[in-house]
Amino acid sequence: MSITLGTRIKKTASRTALAAMVGAAALAGSIGLASTASAELYGDPDAAAQYWLPQHYDDCGLMAVADVVGQLSGEMVSERKIINVAENTPSQTHPGSIYIKPADVTDPNSGLGTDPRDIVVLLDQFGITAVITDEELADQPGGTPTGLDALGGYLDGGHKVIVGVNAETIWDVAGDRTHADHAVVVTGIDTTEGVVHLNDSGIKDGRDEQVTIETFAAAWATSDNTMVVTVETS
Repeated sequence: MSITLGTRIKKTASRTALAAMVGAAALAGSIGLASTASAELYGDPDAAAQYWLPQHYDDCGLMAVADVVGQLSGEMVSERKIINVAENTPSQTHPGSIYIKPADVTDPNSGLGTDPRDIVVLLDQFGITAVITDEELADQPGGTPTGLDALGGYLDGGHKVIVGVNAETIWDVAGDRTHADHAVVVTGIDTTEGVVHLNDSGIKDGRDEQVTIETFAAAWATSDNTMVVTVETS
């Protein structure tokens, strides 16, 4: 896993027509979930929306962690606080701390972003146990499943999920759509409306951002369906 998640804010995000439907939830026995194939809404996007905050640096991964901590603790975590914790927590993937602020304060995209594996480390600093998975890890013995069906199951079971996506695809803007460059919190999947609900710190209207399932799947596939799933539930 070599992706780094660090895309910053965009001003607008257009939406495409509703499309694609998620199938019944094929759930991950590795963290003890049970099937709820009849559900139409997986997750609770309304409850999660209150913990969204916008980012001001290339710290989408950190802000996703802050969002999840808020959902599980009921307390807002500011950008300043999450950056402070990350700057004082050693990375498990590279020398130094999990996060280094942009060297050029006039260019919020000039920092180093966040390795998805360090998202697990940062959650642990708040007493939250989580696991990371992608297509390769899911295929290993005892691996945690990924993909839309598994994602729906995690949400339905009350688990919180952070995923790596391609921002240009999610926001429907020009740019390279071939690699993952952004982290968002998935807060719901509505199979009736055919949309995925996100808390996306990278845009000004990112609170309960909604994209089609098809758009989300395309953006997520660029990270090989990388996601961090909390073991804790709310």
